Amino acid sequence: MAYQMNASLTEGPIGKKLLLFALPVLMGNVLQSLNGTINAIWVGNFLGESAFAATSNANNIMFFLLSLVFGIGMASTILIAQSVGAQDEVQAKRVVGTSGLFFVGLALLITIAGVLLSPVILTGMHTPPDALQFATDYLRIIFIGLPFMYGYNFLMMIMRGAGDAKTPFYFLLISTVLDIALNPLLIFGLGPVPALGIAGSAVATVIAQFVSLACLIVFLYRKKHFLRLTRADLPYIRLDRMIIGSLVKKGLPMGLQMLIVSTSGLAFINLVNSFGSVATAAFGAAMQLSSYIQMPAMAIGGAVSTVAAQNVGAGKWDRVHKTTVMGIAINLVMTGALVGFIYLFNKQALGLFLQDQAAIAIGMKINSITLWAFILFGITFVVSGVVRATGAVIVPMVTTLLALWCIRIPIAYWLGDQYGLDAIWWSFPIGFMVGIVLSICYYVWGNWRSARMLGDNKSQAADKMTG
Repeated sequence: MAYQMNASLTEGPIGKKLLLFALPVLMGNVLQSLNGTINAIWVGNFLGESAFAATSNANNIMFFLLSLVFGIGMASTILIAQSVGAQDEVQAKRVVGTSGLFFVGLALLITIAGVLLSPVILTGMHTPPDALQFATDYLRIIFIGLPFMYGYNFLMMIMRGAGDAKTPFYFLLISTVLDIALNPLLIFGLGPVPALGIAGSAVATVIAQFVSLACLIVFLYRKKHFLRLTRADLPYIRLDRMIIGSLVKKGLPMGLQMLIVSTSGLAFINLVNSFGSVATAAFGAAMQLSSYIQMPAMAIGGAVSTVAAQNVGAGKWDRVHKTTVMGIAINLVMTGALVGFIYLFNKQALGLFLQDQAAIAIGMKINSITLWAFILFGITFVVSGVVRATGAVIVPMVTTLLALWCIRIPIAYWLGDQYGLDAIWWSFPIGFMVGIVLSICYYVWGNWRSARMLGDNKSQAADKMTG
């Protein structure tokens, strides 16, 4: 049976729609973090703290690289969601063709540069000397698999824009199971399979990403998904001037926002690295746990963005505002519950990654100061998701810049210099507080409702009708 265009997010109970859309996204985030956690357990427990510190540095670089294309992917998602809400299938396919061409070209360029420059990048991050070779081996292989990672993330985002969050989850499940199964096999070797050490963990990830992407592409064409590009749609695979203009104009600030987040992470781990491998390993373990805390916010934030964008396309502004309220309420309950759970089992959770008692003690200190503040992060993420759904992207980017680079990072370096390692973690709640105040002020008093993704699409008419 063919997949037909259906603006299902513009009707029915908003709370139920948000939950049904967000749950597969949340479960997908859980799978990805579970995958990373299990891999980290193998590396940390069997290859040592230096290898674990290496993966922490390499993973920060990968987050940076995903940030490079996040903006274009998010702009594509919003454009597709608005097109689906307006029942404009042709425009949706034009967005797929243009943004897909961009993703392929960028992925190939980054792969070539990354393989060649991995040692330089890691050295520039002040990666601890005992972890440098581990990190270089791991990162180079991850760069080779980057086109598959970009490809899967691109398809996932356009399908979510079309209102389908379930299908990407199923193929993410395939990737996760493969990665988990292949990690110990390739790290330690078995029979004719050689022991590759930390490189084996990276090879497992690349294989899993490739298989998942290939299966998803085959599925989309066999099921005749309405966003698949057939021979008749070849004219859409080009750099459409109007769409590429929107993707750059709207996607660049969203990409810069993620770059601000990722570069602040690199600056922070650069500071932590100066305290040695034990501190870096503790921070890496704490961030593994905080990634779970952020999952509800990221899932609900992605859901409200798609739901709001479809309703913007349909001109249903009352549902846009109700989406914000429901998104915040759901996030408070889910994030709060996870924070409480981690606090109850703080030491045991860190012990999954760390054997060194000094590292565990540092990790417990990090969690005690930072975890509760991720509830504030969740509210900011939801509000920003709704605002971006209209095409208003500049103020959220500036808000992130102020909260991270003007507040968190300077405070962290100052606290580290004045009071030592234990003090730098307070920069997290301070930065989150600034972010939530600025985001809510813009939502209440800003002009984000008048923004639009394309100057001549149907959402423009909706804007005029709503004043």
